[in-house]
Amino acid sequence: MQVDKTNFEITKRRGIIVWVYSLKQLKNLKKFGLLHYVSRRMKYVVLYLNEETFEQTQERIQKLHFVRRVEPSYRPDIEMNFAEKIGSKDAIKEDGFEIEELSTEIRLAENI
Repeated sequence: MQVDKTNFEITKRRGIIVWVYSLKQLKNLKKFGLLHYVSRRMKYVVLYLNEETFEQTQERIQKLHFVRRVEPSYRPDIEMNFAEKIGSKDAIKEDGFEIEELSTEIRLAENI
């Protein structure tokens, strides 16, 4: 028995939400990318497209007659490294926000 040692490469993908008029044309959307989720009640489809051809594929999907609206995912554009910002008052001050700490006193309803 011979084992094939091929290297698998992770392809960069980007999510897209396609709002449709009817769900009869789902087979047409499958050819553009990976069909991840279909909402039958709200009539939208979540697709994952390859990052290299994202703009061209998005325009082609938008031109289809059964597509109402196309919304791209903005998650790849957001910086997801929050390690130095979580729990740090200095990070909030850098963004221009002021922090005011108030001492709150908790009173029970029996003592009022």
